[in-house]
Amino acid sequence: MTSTATRPGASSAFGWSVLNTVLSRLGTLGIGIALARVLGPESFGTFAVALVALMAVLSFNELGVSLAIVRWPGDPARIVPTVNTISVVSSGIFCALAILAAPMFTEAVGDSGATDVIRILTVSVFINGIVASPAALLQRNFQEKKRLGIDQVNVWVGAVLSLVLALTGMGAMALAVGRVTGSLISAAMFLKASPLPYRFGLDRKLVGPLLRFGLPLAGTSIIFFAVGYADQLVTGSVLGTTALGFYLLAFNLANLPISIIAQPLRRVAPASFSAVQHDPARLNDALMSIVSVLGCTLLPTVAFLAVCGEPLVSLVYGQPWLPAVAALSPLFVASVCKVFCDLAYDYLVVLGKSGAVLVVQFVGLVALIPLLLAGGAWFGLAGVAAAQAAITGFVILPLYLWRLSKSCVKVVSLFEVMLLPLTAAIATGALAWTADSLIPGDLAVLAVGGAIALIMTAGLLVNQGARIKEIRSIRQPVASPQRSNHAS
Repeated sequence: MTSTATRPGASSAFGWSVLNTVLSRLGTLGIGIALARVLGPESFGTFAVALVALMAVLSFNELGVSLAIVRWPGDPARIVPTVNTISVVSSGIFCALAILAAPMFTEAVGDSGATDVIRILTVSVFINGIVASPAALLQRNFQEKKRLGIDQVNVWVGAVLSLVLALTGMGAMALAVGRVTGSLISAAMFLKASPLPYRFGLDRKLVGPLLRFGLPLAGTSIIFFAVGYADQLVTGSVLGTTALGFYLLAFNLANLPISIIAQPLRRVAPASFSAVQHDPARLNDALMSIVSVLGCTLLPTVAFLAVCGEPLVSLVYGQPWLPAVAALSPLFVASVCKVFCDLAYDYLVVLGKSGAVLVVQFVGLVALIPLLLAGGAWFGLAGVAAAQAAITGFVILPLYLWRLSKSCVKVVSLFEVMLLPLTAAIATGALAWTADSLIPGDLAVLAVGGAIALIMTAGLLVNQGARIKEIRSIRQPVASPQRSNHAS
């Protein structure tokens, strides 16, 4: 029996996703500050090595097939069992291979002490493969309210356990054990919250189309990973584990406002684009609205933090972490550019142009590697961060804009909607720099700069009513089978 259900709107999903992300990031920020002070840069660097290995495998572990659930134009119940089978089998294989390859990887990056940390952490790969389809179904249906509870349990269980274990002297292993424990508990919650019963199956008629859709995305994700984490690999191998600890702190700080503001919007963006993919005018309007709202909410805050990086690190993390400031401002630039690259990626994937995305990322990677190596060798942390910002902003983002123009997107209109947020960001940065120059005391500087950024953001959002209304309107009825009360 089928029943017609109405998806929650994209605006509702975005609201819950924002709340989820804010709570998660504030929690991880607080615990992260405590861990940074307890562990120090070297242990943070060891964990960074393990985290890079984990993210490498997670970039392709389920062969890209779970995103097909989000994009599928019909009833997803038809493809979910096959997606589950592909995802779990491939994730299990890659998890085992990663465990076996851990010693070779750690030797290559110059930190053999990270081997056992990697082996524990890569258990998350198999867990991720199991919950790929439930997570995709929640995303497809804009069910971010359910996602909130799951993510909060994951974050808080993992973070608190990591801190407790770190205080006992476990070092980087504390972070790995905490993360895997949180993942296990959240996996059980994902399975329970799944809109469809969790079943395995293998429809041979679907395997080919799913792999043709997913494999280019998996290939793109591998290159995405390489573009996003090559800087950390270069830092660890060229500058050492302690320098990588400083770089990881700067990287996390640069991504904090991005993740709080942009990640929720990006989480609902694929489903939003998918919901209106057969109406080119609405699809284009949806992109313009999301870009405009994103720019208004993100850019003033990033400008303030980029300028006030030194008082921020000094006050929050302490004097031993000040070398991280050298990488902070360029990484803020790189992070902002990456947000809009990711949004273009989502848009092009919904249009079925995953091959074009792969080419863009590959060109970016080829340009990035030599510049990272040169930057690290000549200018240290600042050189690595500047290389990342230069390639993301001057190579990858322009290529994405070119691909969007080939897909009937009015790129000039994108620049028009971004003009006011960019102007406000420049003004915010100038005022924050003035405050940093004239006001004594780190806390006072951050308070004044934060107030300026908040006022600028509020002023920008006042004029975004029509754009927000457009995002609100993105919803569509979907036919879904009534869920069985019996366990699968």
